[in-house]
Amino acid sequence: MATLQIKRVYEQRSPTDGRRILVDRVWPRGISKENLGEVTWLKDVAPSAELRKWFDHRTERWKQFRARYFAELDRNPAVEQLRSICQLGPVTLLYSARDVEHNQAQVLSEYLATRCQKERPPSVRVLSKRGRPTAAGQT
Repeated sequence: MATLQIKRVYEQRSPTDGRRILVDRVWPRGISKENLGEVTWLKDVAPSAELRKWFDHRTERWKQFRARYFAELDRNPAVEQLRSICQLGPVTLLYSARDVEHNQAQVLSEYLATRCQKERPPSVRVLSKRGRPTAAGQT
């Protein structure tokens, strides 16, 4: 698998982004499809509406959200589609949540790195709010 990075959808496109994949179930507020440019929207890989509403970006529910989302991903055929895209080259997972540490893109990148090891796992690069690379899971 190629390099996988995570970015807020509101951040500027970068030459290192590669294929840009929106992993939100709901289209981000304030962004038109035209302004976002070339993006693949894989809403089926996002957490279910029920899980997303239950989590409600409450950090005290983070560990349980992560476990429940992993379970959903284990049964989700859209994961294979995302893995196939990752095989083609660099990928940037886009998300709209304000919290850069507690969001579905973080969980999804961890899932891909740990559960999808048929081939080499992706190297994950998490970008800070300012777009600077940080260690995975740190911002």
